[in-house]
Order: sequence, then structure tokens, then C-alpha cells
Amino acid sequence: MDPLSIKFAALADPTRRAILARLVLGETSVTELAEPFAMSMPAVSKHLKVLEHAGLVTRGRAAQWRPCKIEPAALKEVDDWLESYRRFWEAGLDRLETYLADLQAKETAEVLVRQRRPAKRKPQKRSGK
Repeated sequence: MDPLSIKFAALADPTRRAILARLVLGETSVTELAEPFAMSMPAVSKHLKVLEHAGLVTRGRAAQWRPCKIEPAALKEVDDWLESYRRFWEAGLDRLETYLADLQAKETAEVLVRQRRPAKRKPQKRSGK
């Protein structure tokens, strides 16, 4: 599997995304990372291994403490890939906005024209008297 696919596979899991969200705040231990989750430490470690394999997280060693930290550069590749799609959707939305503004302007113009036109009078029937 290519590196980008590995990153997306790692990001597909909500627990791993939550771990990354926590690591954005700064380096922390595996124990602290595990606190908000209702899962065992080995389960959290498995999630961390997936994130490490994807290059999104690194774990260090400082005596008994094994700090985890996010690797922002690894997310850059994901962001670069998404950027082309972001530009595609933004361009489409800009075209839609322009189209809707034109449509609204035409409708407003039609209403103004109708308001300025004198109402057509219905011919009155003449009585034969």
C-alpha cells in the first residue's frame, strides 16, 4: 500500500483521529492518551502503532516515560492531496453562487417590469340597449 493510502487508513478510525486531536495540544504519555477512551491499554497501543506506521505519530523514550507526539509534516501530504479537491469544490461553489445571483437578478428585474406595466383592462361588455 502506498504511503498516502496508509495515512488515510489510519485516519479512517474515529479513535485515532481523537488521539491526533489530543496530540495537537502537545506531547503526552500513552496513559494520558488512553484516559478518555473506554478501552484497554493494549487497544490504545494498537491504535498508536497504526498511527506510527502511517508516520502520523512518533513515540520517544525518556526513562519510564514514553511520550507520543504528532508529526505535522506527515499530515502535509494528506493536506496537499486534499487541496486539489478543495479547489475543485470551491470553484464549483463559486460558479453556483454566480449562477444563483444572476438568476435572482433576473427574477428581480422581471418583477420590476411587471410592476411598472399598466394593468391590462378587460374590455367591458356593452349592453345592447
